[in-house]
Amino acid sequence: MFEWLLAPCDPTRVHEVGMHLSWHARSMVMAWSVLVPIGVIAARFFKIFPGQDWPRVLDDRRWWHLHRGAQYAALALMLIGLLLILSAPAATKSITASSWAHQLTGWVALALGGMQYLTGWLRGTKGGPSAPTADGSWSGDHYDMTRRRRVFERIHKSMGYLVLLVSMAAVSTGLWQANAPRWMLLFIGTWYLMVAVVFAMLQRRGMAYDTYQAIWGPDPRHPGNSLRPIGLGVRKLPSEVE
Repeated sequence: MFEWLLAPCDPTRVHEVGMHLSWHARSMVMAWSVLVPIGVIAARFFKIFPGQDWPRVLDDRRWWHLHRGAQYAALALMLIGLLLILSAPAATKSITASSWAHQLTGWVALALGGMQYLTGWLRGTKGGPSAPTADGSWSGDHYDMTRRRRVFERIHKSMGYLVLLVSMAAVSTGLWQANAPRWMLLFIGTWYLMVAVVFAMLQRRGMAYDTYQAIWGPDPRHPGNSLRPIGLGVRKLPSEVE
């Protein structure tokens, strides 16, 4: 059994990838398979943090720091992985050129990921009682839920889940292309299954709270509370809990 796990997934090929490709794979797996899912789960399920006395305690930013930290760390590893594969010797590049599936999914994941970081910077102003303007107004893209903010949320959320799925395909095809040992494929597959189970459990517990309410509470005087939450399965609580 131990020998079977250590053997390459395709016994007709050797597993000999060199330094550039091996560290490219490690960087991308850590970025896309570990850090990005952590950031997604933090943003979806921990806007109201366990133990937080909501709605008396509002705008707990632990989810934001975890989400942003995980995504920026992932970005650094993605750039390292990209640099490694672009600077790899010709013999290593010949391995990567043998599979169009990994190249396609890899470049699509990087392009979508880059757009995610860009949309994050274009999300608009916050506003509200915790971030008033210079003249004391609560006006802001997020607080007022302007068209810019609504478009941002729809694009950022939907693209985030899409790029996560594409990255799973990129990692899987990359492991096959590099003819990784069987234990690596089993480990990654088990990890993906665990992430899916955790996601489903947190969703079932109703922890996908609306960002707007998590920040400003359910009081109907806040303009965004009159709108439906953006995102499939996102939960907005009635104002009676205030």
